[in-house]
Amino acid sequence: MKILLVGSGGREHALGLGLHADPACSELHVAPGNPGISEFAQCHALDVKNNAEIVALAIKISADLVVIGPEIPLVNGVADDLRRLKIAVFGPSKAAAQLEGSKTFAKEVMADAGVLTAQSFTCANVQEYENALDSFGAPYVVKDDGLAGGKGVVVTNNRDEALNHALSCGRVVIEEYLDGPEVSLFGISDGTSILAMQPAQDFKRAHDNDEGPNTGGMGAYSPLPWAPTNIVDDTYEQVLAPMIAEMAARGTPFVGLLYAGLALTSQGIRVIEFNVRFGDPETQVLIPLLKTPLARLLYKAATSGLADTVLEWRDQSAVTVVLAAHGYPTSPQFGGVVSNLQRIENVEIFHAGTSHGDQGLTATGGRVLTVTGTGTDLTEARDRAYRVISQISLPGAFYRSDIALKASVAEKGN
Repeated sequence: MKILLVGSGGREHALGLGLHADPACSELHVAPGNPGISEFAQCHALDVKNNAEIVALAIKISADLVVIGPEIPLVNGVADDLRRLKIAVFGPSKAAAQLEGSKTFAKEVMADAGVLTAQSFTCANVQEYENALDSFGAPYVVKDDGLAGGKGVVVTNNRDEALNHALSCGRVVIEEYLDGPEVSLFGISDGTSILAMQPAQDFKRAHDNDEGPNTGGMGAYSPLPWAPTNIVDDTYEQVLAPMIAEMAARGTPFVGLLYAGLALTSQGIRVIEFNVRFGDPETQVLIPLLKTPLARLLYKAATSGLADTVLEWRDQSAVTVVLAAHGYPTSPQFGGVVSNLQRIENVEIFHAGTSHGDQGLTATGGRVLTVTGTGTDLTEARDRAYRVISQISLPGAFYRSDIALKASVAEKGN
């Protein structure tokens, strides 16, 4: 099977490794890829915002399956363009991708599907912003209604900060704050069936103890020893299956990865948000733990073949830690030289924002690398990840030191 994977980040590096490891994958092409991916796949220069370039490359290499990593080409409708040419694609249509492209649309679908989420108002001017903020009170939750690269959400007790964020976005969704821990749970769908993956937890704040600004994610771990034992079944029944059924009923079946960001509140599961592609950095812990061959799994999803498929998982834990450039997320500094990337057993270094420069490997993104350790438990996994990331050299770079710390302590019963 010839596979084209679109994207260039840590998520795509992890997906690429999973696809490459499946014997069913005879050729793996990645566009545009990155230095890490280029070690095992053929990379092609390409603008992910240009549907025509993606389609042309899929035709050129005679792709049997196209896997779309980032949200922008999905919201731009590249999956529709590929399907019109009878090319199997893992990724939702433009209409279905609005679950991530518009927070308001997602709220409307959830209401029709009976999926519980935070109460909210969609607002587009100062008076509406102020009324909504005063209606809910602190903590204030303000979300850009459109795509914002994982940085469109502000949760704050400062009303002025919340209002300024709304003003900078334009059209926003302002909603009630949901209490309880947050969990990411992905579902792989063929438009009719959906398979729930095991849960992961990511860390959005830039610094230890959940301090600092929101980011695209500073680390993640899986599984969650503290989570309710029925979380996967409950999320399938209360969230994933109803959403897939509702999208099909609307005539816009969802094919691809449905990412459910959940709050485990005192009142039960509530949806914080949906994304329509693999999440970053959760993918970097989930793919190393997935035992089911990835290429065949995604091909089944792309060709309405998931019925009777069961996901298998390794009896291990995984922890990933993000190495971020100085100034991330507000003003990351690019161009620094990255060195001392050690390779040890049970640790993967996923490239996210790197390129080859005159001086060697250089940082070209705010999140530069993610380092994933696997082990028999969270303690072993995080020890391995931190052993490697602590040796990497990049001037001014930083990482959180507390990824999965509380969970690993609790797992040990301390």
